[in-house]
Amino acid sequence: MVKLLRGRYSIFAFTILWVIGLVACADQTGLSEEAIVSPTVAPTAPLTGRGVGDTLHVMFYEAPTILNPHLSLAYKDWEPCRVTYEPLASFDADGNLIPFLAAAIPSLDNGGVASDGKSVTWKLKQGVQWSDGEPFTAADVLFTYEFITNPAVASPSSSSYGNVERVEVIDDYTVRVHFKEATPAWSVPFIGIPGMILPKHMFEAYNGANAQEAPANQVPVGTGPYRVMPPGIKPQEVIFLGSQLVETNKIVYEPNPFFREEDKPFFRRVEWRGGITASEAARSVLKDGDVDYAVDLSSIATDELLTLEEGGKGRLVTVLGPGVERILLNRTDPNRQTATGERSSLEFPHPFFSDKRVRQAFAHAINQEAIAALYGVTGLATENNLVSPAQYNSPNSFYAFDLERAAALLDEAGWIDTNNDGFRDKDGIKMKVVYQAYQADIVQETQRIIRRDLESIGVEVEPKIIDSSIMFSDDPGSHPDTLWRFNADMQQFTHNTYSPDPTAYMRDWTCSQIPQQSNNWTGYNVERWCNEEYDALYEKVLTVLDPEERRDIFIQMNDLLIEDVVMIPLVHKSWISGANREIEGINLTPWDNELWNVKDWRYQLP
Repeated sequence: MVKLLRGRYSIFAFTILWVIGLVACADQTGLSEEAIVSPTVAPTAPLTGRGVGDTLHVMFYEAPTILNPHLSLAYKDWEPCRVTYEPLASFDADGNLIPFLAAAIPSLDNGGVASDGKSVTWKLKQGVQWSDGEPFTAADVLFTYEFITNPAVASPSSSSYGNVERVEVIDDYTVRVHFKEATPAWSVPFIGIPGMILPKHMFEAYNGANAQEAPANQVPVGTGPYRVMPPGIKPQEVIFLGSQLVETNKIVYEPNPFFREEDKPFFRRVEWRGGITASEAARSVLKDGDVDYAVDLSSIATDELLTLEEGGKGRLVTVLGPGVERILLNRTDPNRQTATGERSSLEFPHPFFSDKRVRQAFAHAINQEAIAALYGVTGLATENNLVSPAQYNSPNSFYAFDLERAAALLDEAGWIDTNNDGFRDKDGIKMKVVYQAYQADIVQETQRIIRRDLESIGVEVEPKIIDSSIMFSDDPGSHPDTLWRFNADMQQFTHNTYSPDPTAYMRDWTCSQIPQQSNNWTGYNVERWCNEEYDALYEKVLTVLDPEERRDIFIQMNDLLIEDVVMIPLVHKSWISGANREIEGINLTPWDNELWNVKDWRYQLP
């Protein structure tokens, strides 16, 4: 078999040497140029076949800890899961549904979408096998639903299935999803990241409180183009990041021998390394060419990325994403704890963020334009939480950057500097905030800008940097610094929606999604905000079929979040990553992981 190295064929090199040798022999025999008969060289045919390419090296600054997408809350785990697991379908960059395990996309015309809006029927591809050779059937789809919605499992993916009444198996290759009420959001369940299908035969014994113990959480069995080699996630070196101990790790994949497309995937091996810094990942792919793909470089300033790209061995790939980098304001007190040791408990309101005037002051003190400038062309200043698709972007504006207005609001709320130490206080409490964020140069620069402006109006700010593997841990209760525990006053990260339909995304701010000790801190309502009007709008949007009316409701929901300063949006971010210049087939979509179509990746032909 001919081995392909970075897109250059050894057979091509052999042909060149053969021609050179022929010319040399002609010179030695005294033949004229006219007497030399040039050989006819047929065009090099594209090299095809499973695993004919070299190793694909992938690097991500966050280290994965579990390879079950429905037991994780973080992108660091979803991305390597997507190499081996598949949903029924996913959305491309233009918002079109692309089938994976589905045989076709349901519609009103083909009868897949019920005319009453209360069900959708999916026809499944036949002959699909799991990477251990077992057949994929509708029973796996049903089981995945039962696993995700089992309260004992406590799956973060459950928000995408909140309007599902039941899943019915019609036959081995047909499933029907029944909804509680007529819904336009039929394309949310089993789609994209929260739609990845699990094998029933691997998880049936772990569909409960023991879900975390399943061996397949580390060595998954999927229907995708690659399978994970045992032992799964392998620890590598341990490094210090500031004062925190961070473990890097590696995952090795090989082609799935049962993958349904016989000539795919192209690479004979995929090596995934996680836990390094974003700067190291950027340099490795853009400048040095040591790796083939670096996932998510959006935390690095654009100017730095362009400098690395210029004259280097890699290129930048980007798509405007659905995510917003934001500041969250804690509605509960992180400095008090209950009898059971719970901090940021609903039992204790925040000492000053419970006052809307204070929250409004903080909103006026955040300079989105200055922060967006750090991102260059990869970030747009925004005042909205819901930014994508564009039709849901609210035209309303509430809080312009205005330090004088911010100071006046704090004065009005009774927070003044009574002891002349430079910081405001009230009833013996100093206005001091612990502001935590993940480790990234551009994020720490954002912290410096916000700290400067807040301290200029008398607010003391203590920045806190959390390693990504801790802040975005798949076990939210495992460490006091996970974003779900929110044991700080302010915190910063990016929150994404993974569907052009915002239903599941906007559910994250309903009262039921507040993370607490009692639910092991699951749910994305990290701010711990509860609003009956918002919940009522969410229930209403589940059943409204008119697109314009749904749009208006989603904008109302966004505006409630922003006007009440639940969060302070900073930047609408692009997804930006780095790739070897010789790899083709990369096709980013904002609605799925970056390696969603890795089966189509290959080195370019010479």
